[in-house]
Amino acid sequence: MKVLILHQYFNTPQTGGPLRSYYLARALADRGITTAVITTHNGTGFRKELIEGVEVHYLPIPYSNSFGFLKRVSSFLKFVFSIVKAAAQFRDYDSCYAISTPLTIGLAAIWIKWRYKIPYIFEVGDLWPEAPIQVGIVKNPLLKKILYQLERSIYKRAKLIVALSDAIRESIADKVPGKQIEVISNMADTDYYQPSDKSPSLEKKFGVQNKFVLSYIGTFGLANGLEQILTCAQAVKNEPIHFILCGEGARQEDLLAYAKHRQLNNVSFVSMQDRNGVNEVLNVTDAAFISYQPLPVLETGSPNKYFDALAAGKMIVVNFGGWIKNEVEEAGCGIYVNPAAPDDFLNKIRLALHNQEELKKLQRAARNLAENRYSRRQLSERFVKIFLD
Repeated sequence: MKVLILHQYFNTPQTGGPLRSYYLARALADRGITTAVITTHNGTGFRKELIEGVEVHYLPIPYSNSFGFLKRVSSFLKFVFSIVKAAAQFRDYDSCYAISTPLTIGLAAIWIKWRYKIPYIFEVGDLWPEAPIQVGIVKNPLLKKILYQLERSIYKRAKLIVALSDAIRESIADKVPGKQIEVISNMADTDYYQPSDKSPSLEKKFGVQNKFVLSYIGTFGLANGLEQILTCAQAVKNEPIHFILCGEGARQEDLLAYAKHRQLNNVSFVSMQDRNGVNEVLNVTDAAFISYQPLPVLETGSPNKYFDALAAGKMIVVNFGGWIKNEVEEAGCGIYVNPAAPDDFLNKIRLALHNQEELKKLQRAARNLAENRYSRRQLSERFVKIFLD
């Protein structure tokens, strides 16, 4: 069997960034399935690498989280057209696995199905175009209509849809009744990320000795609502609490200016890290902050940072509603903070801040959730099974 994966943002542990498509490709290759990935890179020229049994084809199409709307759209469409040109060499493949976002990757999957009769499975990690519409990025009524039509067309033509949460599955089922939809959430790499005592040398490196540390690791985007974290930081300036914001994105300069203007000395900014660097940040972390704007569509998502934090056994702090909030509260592994009431943050966090036993209890619950529900090994097996059935 041969499987072609289309994903514009394919990362490896060495490059940093979300690793879901790397895990999926590895799972297929480890089962003896010939696996190729078409992705992009910010360098020049075409590049092909064999990465742990996976043939990865890198197309020279720049992309950055700091890009504006039009520049992003240009990158998305260039990737589609480049796939069309490159697809002939995969004409004998049995299946195509197209990973969104962006939604436009579905255009390439539809073309491959039409031209080479290769069925495609479509993965939905974020609901597009609903997410950029609710965030306020897409405002033109005609463009909204076109994108909604594209979304339905991609869903209808897919052999199968993989949703990353039950909430996403329910939304898709409303749009294409009767379509087969499998839920395979993001994965917790419980082999790599392990609960561990804080390293004194890493505490010194990040300047967080004798501090209760909350970390946010991920994109500094409009949807992430990171001003809410800085507002919480301002509310607890006189407490032994420190915030680490690790990542990059379009809102980075605004966040730096916000923190500087308010003299938030309890906030550190760390550049985007590879997997080892993320593990270092998590080592000094007591609680992981999972942040989004309070918008209904963002409550359906499945952010990678949540699963890494669970695997590392970190207390979870979430500032939006939806399934993650419900799960965190039911599992007893963290707290919900109302973004409209940042002063309430200290009251919510105080028990874990001053009670090590309570903190350890929350952290153990996080690790148990990772092992029992989101283990990379278990979910990888479920993923491979959809190709073998």
